[in-house]
Amino acid sequence: MNVPAPSEANPVETHPAPPPIEVAPSQVEPMPGEEAPPAAGTEAPQAAPGERIPAPASSDRIAIVLPLDEPAFARAASAVRDGFLDAAAAAGKGSECIVIAHGHDGVVGSFDLARQKGVRIAVGPLVRDDLKTLATAAVDLPWTLALNQLDDGTRLPAAIYSFPLSVESDGRALARRAREIGARSIDIVEGDSPLMKRLASSFAIEWTGRGGGSPAVLPFEPSPESLGGLRRTFGRDPPGAVLLAVTGDHAALVKPFIGNVVAYASGLVFERPNPAVARDLDGVRVVEIPWLLTPDAPQFADIPHRDFDSDALARLYALGHDAFMIASSFEGGAPNRTEFDGATGHITLGPGREFQREGTLGVYRDGVLVPLDSTP
Repeated sequence: MNVPAPSEANPVETHPAPPPIEVAPSQVEPMPGEEAPPAAGTEAPQAAPGERIPAPASSDRIAIVLPLDEPAFARAASAVRDGFLDAAAAAGKGSECIVIAHGHDGVVGSFDLARQKGVRIAVGPLVRDDLKTLATAAVDLPWTLALNQLDDGTRLPAAIYSFPLSVESDGRALARRAREIGARSIDIVEGDSPLMKRLASSFAIEWTGRGGGSPAVLPFEPSPESLGGLRRTFGRDPPGAVLLAVTGDHAALVKPFIGNVVAYASGLVFERPNPAVARDLDGVRVVEIPWLLTPDAPQFADIPHRDFDSDALARLYALGHDAFMIASSFEGGAPNRTEFDGATGHITLGPGREFQREGTLGVYRDGVLVPLDSTP
């Protein structure tokens, strides 16, 4: 699929990749979003002794720095770029935006170019490995909004805030909702991929942190023996609810074997199911981004609904939209408080310089995902 370019009615300053700077890269992982702190806050954190705080900006321009010249990430980066620029155009701020493309090993040079241009904030990196490279490069940065987060304990420089599209936020939201409906026990049907394990882990941490007992974790295998075992387990001792930390196709496979137990899942691990599969998901409650769940919401009226061939790209477009909204709050420095309803969910500035989001809960009815509070 060729992702369409931004409208020429909204021209922006675009810069090709600068020459690479020699910084040793590690293994990249093309999954935006990593672990996030569970609580929300309002105060901007203070810099540690010796940390660099960005100098005052010399312009009102905003740069978005993306791996548009790296083939493995070009489609994802294009979707983010388009969401960002469409949001800027809707706000009448398109002329203030700069697009800086980079390829492999070019991320540090690209952020140096953004700093030289005196931008008030640079948005990016998108890829986790590029963020680690930037965080450990010991270079002067403008205020920076990373679209990912590190998972190895590396401290981000004081100039870097983060806005990850993480499955962990979905896990926390689902655990809170399960507690709100009064579920007293929870089981987790868990796939074996790292993404599914991250979803399950974030759910369990939030659940137990709110007073719930340790969930029973049931490994998922798409075999008759395993599915029969699930049926016996749920029939013998049904929990108050179950988290399906599996893909959409696998969730549809599991659903008939769990009886009438309320089931939760994350839209971030689903792709668009075919109609037959979608009907098998009826009753499953899914936390999803508003851009996909309520696309006709008034706040999206001025934003183009581009045609993507996957939900993953549509979510990245929404990420770009909200990234512009957050970047706009960096006027005269970093904000102390930010809160709004965006395309990816309800956005707040939390601790650790992270902008956190909470998606919207939907439910499958007649094979269609609709808002949970809508009339059946």
